[in-house]
Amino acid sequence: MPFRSLLAALVAATALGASAGAFAMDDFVRASSSQPTLLKLCGDNGPADETVCKTRPFDAPAAKMEEALQAALAKAPVKVRPLLKRDQVWFNEMVAASAQYMTTDNPDYAEDLTTLPKERTNTLASIAHGFGRPGFAGRWVSAFGGITVTPADHGTYRLAIDLTSNYHAANTFRECQFTVELAPASDGWLKGTTPSSDPSDKVLVKMRRQGETLRLVIDTGTDNSQATCPNIDQVTSNYFASGAADKVAAADRADTSFVAPTMDCTRPDTATDEEICADPELAENDVRLNRAWKALLPRLDEATRRALTEDQHNWLKAQTLQYPENLHPAWEKGASIVHNTVDGRARLKTLQRERLALLEGFDEGRKGLAGVWLGYTALLKVSVDGDNVKAEGWKWTQGDWKAGCEFKMTGNTKGGAFRSDEERVNPDTLERDHASLIVNREDDAFARKRYDDKALDEGKCNRNYGFSSTTRLFPVRPSPDIDTAQKWIR
Repeated sequence: MPFRSLLAALVAATALGASAGAFAMDDFVRASSSQPTLLKLCGDNGPADETVCKTRPFDAPAAKMEEALQAALAKAPVKVRPLLKRDQVWFNEMVAASAQYMTTDNPDYAEDLTTLPKERTNTLASIAHGFGRPGFAGRWVSAFGGITVTPADHGTYRLAIDLTSNYHAANTFRECQFTVELAPASDGWLKGTTPSSDPSDKVLVKMRRQGETLRLVIDTGTDNSQATCPNIDQVTSNYFASGAADKVAAADRADTSFVAPTMDCTRPDTATDEEICADPELAENDVRLNRAWKALLPRLDEATRRALTEDQHNWLKAQTLQYPENLHPAWEKGASIVHNTVDGRARLKTLQRERLALLEGFDEGRKGLAGVWLGYTALLKVSVDGDNVKAEGWKWTQGDWKAGCEFKMTGNTKGGAFRSDEERVNPDTLERDHASLIVNREDDAFARKRYDDKALDEGKCNRNYGFSSTTRLFPVRPSPDIDTAQKWIR
């Protein structure tokens, strides 16, 4: 089955009520562009205090803002409309978060909830006049602020970032101002690192056109430096041209093509699909994943093909969760309402890169146990010296970095199969099954019984006594995306 067809099957299963993918179209993972864009602060289910609602005309500014959005959408190319709608929904979510803290004792909040929609209306009007800009130069805006791009020498650009957002909750004010020089790179992006005397504080900034948007990315993996600015969380985004191009912007030129992934970017289903459509690199990765999947399946025996197809189904569900889960990370507690666009994109990219390493580097001819093994939920590195075996890795639970399983095994294969040298009822085991590797096959059965009879055996995983460490992994050739894999939250 083609790579993208697997996701279609997942969505279809959800529509039929299948429990395995029941979360797939929850509001949590649904594309923001499919949500209503008219801001409602008062009335039924509105976040604002009704007492304050009686003193302020919140509905009128919101209605004018919606009119300005629809006017801009009417001028936007069809693939850009979902990205502009997403940007508006994010703005609305930010204002709605503020409304929850508005009372008659906080008149400044009420002023914000009137002023912000008016300012956004002006921003949307400028966006409506900005489509058709041919290059990078000029002013670009998003829900979180704006950037100014100025041409410099030898095809380089100076980028000035000025972002400010306030959700009015504890630890939710975001401000980021800095400048950086960007130069063309061989992969089609303009790149530059933020200035800092300490190399560890530098972050990579990338810029590229994605159709009628300017895609700006903080590409720092999963560790974001705060030395560049107080809050770098929201720099990664799609920015829209503000107003008609002046002479400098009109003379500038860039590749303004829209890099299309395998899904329909005019109607993305999930927040993750939306982010893939928003970013040329993520879109290219998606195309590579589809191509690698189609090329790999014919090379596999039937048993391995079935096992990998099941693993791919599970990985696609994990990818569906990946972006929204890290956009609003629950583990950040009070600050989870903030849109963490930098981290969300970084973790989605890393998940894609890990999967590309598996599909493009699948080592179906591997014999024995030695090598790197990878699945949608676990990673294991096995070394063999004669009969002696050492294996290290981990199995993760998506959304909870504390509930995984640590794999640290030593033993031998003198009996023909690996069994760790632990003196316990249920020791660690490794067993080949066609091209795949099954880790701790028996622990699945043990885990189901532990709650009823904890004396049966001790648990193998963190936090959850009945969590199973059993997993099926696949042979993957060495890759930087695997060698540097971290135990961050999937």
